Amino acid sequence: MIELPTITPDNTRKRKPDWLRVKLPVGPDYARVRKLVDNYKLHTICESGNCPNMGECWGAGTATFMILGNVCTRSCTFCAVATGKPTEYDVEEPKRVAEAIKLMRVKHAVITSVNRDELKDRGAEVWYQTVMETKKVSPETTIETLIPDTKGNWDALYRMIAGGQEVVSHNMETVGRLYRMVRPQAKYDRSLEQIKRIREAGMRTKSGIMLGLGETKEELYKAMDDLVANGLLILTLGQYLQPTKMHLEVAEFIHPDTFEMYKEEGLKRGLKYVESGPLVRSSYHAERHVNVPLD
Repeated sequence: MIELPTITPDNTRKRKPDWLRVKLPVGPDYARVRKLVDNYKLHTICESGNCPNMGECWGAGTATFMILGNVCTRSCTFCAVATGKPTEYDVEEPKRVAEAIKLMRVKHAVITSVNRDELKDRGAEVWYQTVMETKKVSPETTIETLIPDTKGNWDALYRMIAGGQEVVSHNMETVGRLYRMVRPQAKYDRSLEQIKRIREAGMRTKSGIMLGLGETKEELYKAMDDLVANGLLILTLGQYLQPTKMHLEVAEFIHPDTFEMYKEEGLKRGLKYVESGPLVRSSYHAERHVNVPLD
């Protein structure tokens, strides 16, 4: 039996290998995006999620916007986003996000959110309006929405994906065996069904899995097969990095060669596109995913 990863009890963490070194965010383009984010009072998963690619993405003038506040109703043990009772619900947020995307002159925007389980519609109306407003002011901009688990509220799901976005993503995050530990308020089969329903609605489907949490090769392959069977087209694979000592510790640092092997395996198993590497995150190189064929 494989031991499950545990919460690190002190400040001791596994030393990161050389291939996980990233540059600090600097430069005029980064500063410009930083100013826009601050001026428009926007939340980004780049910051809240401690993304290692923030310097590269912001330096290129892009960012992943996080709507519906920065407090999540879930308590996933891998995530650096604050957990608690959200108070923010701003009906003007869609217009602010859309205007910021226009000012940043981005060709492809990624929008995500915290979980808002306390809302009857899971925040679906804000989701819908954000996509619609963005399309209105930036009609040439393509959009990926990285949506949360709607907890089986399929009416909310269909509203979230009805705005005309080109890609709809919902992250599995890990393999089935580790769900109770990694995503205690989520269900593996329910997330698979959500992806299936998105694909059946005619959308371009995408998901992401973190590696290094204690999963086996066989479990990852099983997850790939489950995703393909439920209509997934695009998969991202990246290294889990422990955000603080209060989160799950890294069970293993996966070598870049292994990530390349997993990419090839995913394509063999029927996925249309696989982005795989230690620093890959769900929105990394997202502009490439919009061209993945739907059939």
